[in-house]
Amino acid sequence: MSPENGKPLISVVSPVYRAEKIIPKLVELIIREVGRITGNFEIILVDDCGPDNSWKEIQRCAKEDSRVKGLKLSRNFGQHYAITAGLDYAQGEWIVVIDCDLQDRPEEIPALYAKALEGYDIVLARREERKDGFFKKLFSKLFHITLTFLSGTKLDNRVANFGIYNRKVIEATRQMRESIRFFPAMIKWVGFRSVSVPVTHASREEGKTSYNLKRLLNLALDIILAYSDKPIRIAIKTGFIISALALLFAVYNIFKALTFGFAVSGYASLIASIWFLSGLIIAFIGIVGLYVGKTFEGVKNRPIYIVDEKTF
Repeated sequence: MSPENGKPLISVVSPVYRAEKIIPKLVELIIREVGRITGNFEIILVDDCGPDNSWKEIQRCAKEDSRVKGLKLSRNFGQHYAITAGLDYAQGEWIVVIDCDLQDRPEEIPALYAKALEGYDIVLARREERKDGFFKKLFSKLFHITLTFLSGTKLDNRVANFGIYNRKVIEATRQMRESIRFFPAMIKWVGFRSVSVPVTHASREEGKTSYNLKRLLNLALDIILAYSDKPIRIAIKTGFIISALALLFAVYNIFKALTFGFAVSGYASLIASIWFLSGLIIAFIGIVGLYVGKTFEGVKNRPIYIVDEKTF
């Protein structure tokens, strides 16, 4: 395959956050490994407005090599928004998405590309043995199990953003301009011929992940609301089940009263029933409210991200 109109064959997009000390090695490894495939490539580093000097490092790398391009967002929008920004500027026939922390190894890119040449539009990196802490792996597994159940999209906790994607796949995902972004789910939704290949997962080079339990839960909630109406369906089914049980209980009480006579009902059971049903009603209204809130955010039609500076 050869690029058309002088465009690069491969674009490498990496969202950057608190990676000041990692960027030089990341760029060096990407240049070395992608250089094994072609000299016609570009590296797009998107600074998600972290608290360190990552942008200065990106600017320095861009000055040293014109194939390195930097984008700086106006504020911290989040990893998947930074990926979207990079994809919007990527020109390659094939696009690699890779995290900046070097747990995704650039050394795997040639193997991913070789697999893509077998006729696949999407080649995902599958981490057979994750080099993360126990709690991070546990939270990640629970996160993906819950997300798969509630969102209706089957997601594998061994697969994240790392992979190589044909341009037509990226063009399809770029048409999805909704305000809630989650790159793996977007890739799942667009379809196309895909495969996953096992890769080696490395230990984190520097610092620690910014995804704690709270952020994972918030991300899961946003994705569920964006990609599925299953919570509302569950609420409806639960309501019908409770109504059916209440009807059966009423029939039982009528039968008991006609057979054995009327008895004074228990005060405690009455209060418990009221509190239980009231709690469910409030929860279900809350679920509907969340959907309304996310719809409100979407109809504002605000930009998904804002670029503050760029090096090209």
